[in-house]
Amino acid sequence: MKKQTLGFIGAGNMASSLIGGLISDGYPADNIFVSDVDTAKLKDLASRFGVHTFEDNKSLVERSQTVLLAVKPQILEQVAREIAGPVRQRGPLMISIAAGVRETALDHWLGGGASIVRCMPNTPALVKTGATALHANDRASAEHRSVAEAIVRAVGIAVWVEKEELLDLVTALSGSGPAYFFLFMEAMEDAATEMGMDKATARLLTQQTALGAARIAIESEDGPAELRRRVTSPGGTTEKAIEIFECGSLRSLVLDAMKAANARAAELSKQLGG
Repeated sequence: MKKQTLGFIGAGNMASSLIGGLISDGYPADNIFVSDVDTAKLKDLASRFGVHTFEDNKSLVERSQTVLLAVKPQILEQVAREIAGPVRQRGPLMISIAAGVRETALDHWLGGGASIVRCMPNTPALVKTGATALHANDRASAEHRSVAEAIVRAVGIAVWVEKEELLDLVTALSGSGPAYFFLFMEAMEDAATEMGMDKATARLLTQQTALGAARIAIESEDGPAELRRRVTSPGGTTEKAIEIFECGSLRSLVLDAMKAANARAAELSKQLGG
């Protein structure tokens, strides 16, 4: 893996996080290439990590065994058609982190016959606690899958889904999920403030509680229902709060919210050529 040349088309936050994670894991900066229209971003990455930079996407593809497409979904077609020639000639593994763009559409734009892995990362990858789901097309080999997984594991965990359609559900779960937790944290913070606590203290207690709960969940062999039961003493304060959440149909709200996000992800896929 570390002997492979790896090219990033796009030098945004996610590409920067992946590059930083890879280099922290010992991946040689000399084998990483980055291209972008924003020369300031390229200079920053070159300065921080010592990677090679290009303003021309074709030149990057011609030097890369694996190409990671880290551009916005709306411009992915333009980028893919631009590099179709060298992709057909060299046959690199193509990894896309563009949400909503199906493998068939990307393969068509690349001229057909490409080995493709789609990844759905989330924003905690920016602090190396990401959750990424991957799906490979039929032309991606076991080695290709291993390379793709190693790249995203540099910034968190990685899981594979067998059906590409499940990436829409991944978008609704882990892709959008951080915002759900931020909303709940915001509500807790606001409630504490309304009840008389100063905002700084309410925020600190909310943040540390969220961190602690997540760490217990990760390190425990038990599921969230059992962990919740342990904290909920009969007749206690937690039980009263949980009763309010249950009476307010919290579970139904979460289900409806995720269904809406999943449907919107599928709708956007169709709009993007999927």
